[in-house]
Amino acid sequence: MELKITGKNMELTPTVRRYIERKLGKLNRYLPNIIESKVEFSEEKTKSPQQHFVVRVTVSGNNIRLHSEERGEDLFQAIDKIAAIVTRQLEHHKGKLYKKGRGNSFARGEFSEEVETVKAPEVVKVKRFAMKPMSVTEAADQMELLGHNFFLFLNADTDELNLLYRRKDGNYGLIEPELG
Repeated sequence: MELKITGKNMELTPTVRRYIERKLGKLNRYLPNIIESKVEFSEEKTKSPQQHFVVRVTVSGNNIRLHSEERGEDLFQAIDKIAAIVTRQLEHHKGKLYKKGRGNSFARGEFSEEVETVKAPEVVKVKRFAMKPMSVTEAADQMELLGHNFFLFLNADTDELNLLYRRKDGNYGLIEPELG
């Protein structure tokens, strides 16, 4: 991982560089596919002393791009805050990859040919059926008889395809298409 550090309106001292490298230099241990991290810090003239220093971090890599900004009354305090935020964002992203199942190897840092050549989902089954016009209440009855959560039907009132679906609260929702 490449760490780029720049300062605006401020000089990059060796002490600040070492501190940033210590706090943000090991981000690739959370996700190994991080290519670059950019750290930009500046001093702004604000009325509030708590927002005097600004630190921005952009982390980019394969299929990831995170951006964070934090302010503080002391440069080192702002760096500490931003390090905690970026770490939390990376852990959250890693958890999402792990939970989806497709990212198990990415989350653990293991790369293989199989992971890189993941096929896109494809249509494996096509159903065709004749549709007779019906009312919304008839469609709701048919949906209940079939035990489905949604039902596509030809609305007798409008002669258009409508989609009836069951909402989480137990009621029904109706989707009527509009050409735009």
